[in-house]
This record gives sequence, structure tokens and C-alpha cells, in this order.
Amino acid sequence: MDGIRRLFTGMRASSSGMSAERVRIDVIAKNLANAEVTRMPDGSGPYRRQLVRFEPILQKAEDGKDTVAGVRVAGVEPDTRTPFERVRMPGHPDADADGYVTMPNVNPTLEMADMITAMRAYEANVNAADAFVKMAERALRLAQ
Repeated sequence: MDGIRRLFTGMRASSSGMSAERVRIDVIAKNLANAEVTRMPDGSGPYRRQLVRFEPILQKAEDGKDTVAGVRVAGVEPDTRTPFERVRMPGHPDADADGYVTMPNVNPTLEMADMITAMRAYEANVNAADAFVKMAERALRLAQ
């Protein structure tokens, strides 16, 4: 029975990783979609890149110590460390008096690299979940 519980713990960890990476992929897609937005609908300025923050899901082990049982999204936060870029575009409607436009702090190359990383992490969690399912099937066959 203890082995089955561990098997399901592994499946839950994989599924939590897939859910977290899906959120990360969605946020990256939103960043890419807004990479050229120089003025938000509320007039607050250019789009600010969003970042996903993960945190571990902890559970108590039999010895009383915390063990990691997965991951969850702790929040989606604006990237305040990366500065906005100013580009000279004199005819742009959002250009200042000197002809400069403040662009979003989204770097499409970095976003695509993050997207690939997130997709690979999602895929790794899918493969782990598949392995857990195969182990469970084998265990059921052996129990018959």
C-alpha cells in the first residue's frame, strides 16, 4: 500500500509541474503578444513583461520532515528589473518631444528561449506521468 501511495505522489508531482509550466507558457505567449504595445488601454505607458514565480508544494513525510511533493504558481508579477528601451521613432503617436518611444521591456529572443525551456519542462513532466501510469499498470497486473 505504501508503494502505491508513493506512486500517486509522483503522479501528483508531475501533474503539478505540468499545470505550473502551462501557466508559464501562457504568460510567455502574452508577453510576446504585447512586445510592441507602447501604451496600455488605461494609458499607463508601455506593456511591462510578466514573470511567473513558482514555489514548492511541501508535505510532511513519515519522519516529520517536509518533502517536496510538486510545484505551484506562487504568482505572476511584473518584471521591474528589466528597463524599458527607448527607440527613436519621430512619427509614432507615443513619441516624446525628442521623437523617442518607450518600448516594452520584452525581449522576443529571451521569451522564445524561455518558451522552449517551459515546453521541455512540460514534456518532461508528461513523460514522468506516463512512466508512473505504466508502473501502476504493471503493479496491477502483478497483483492479479
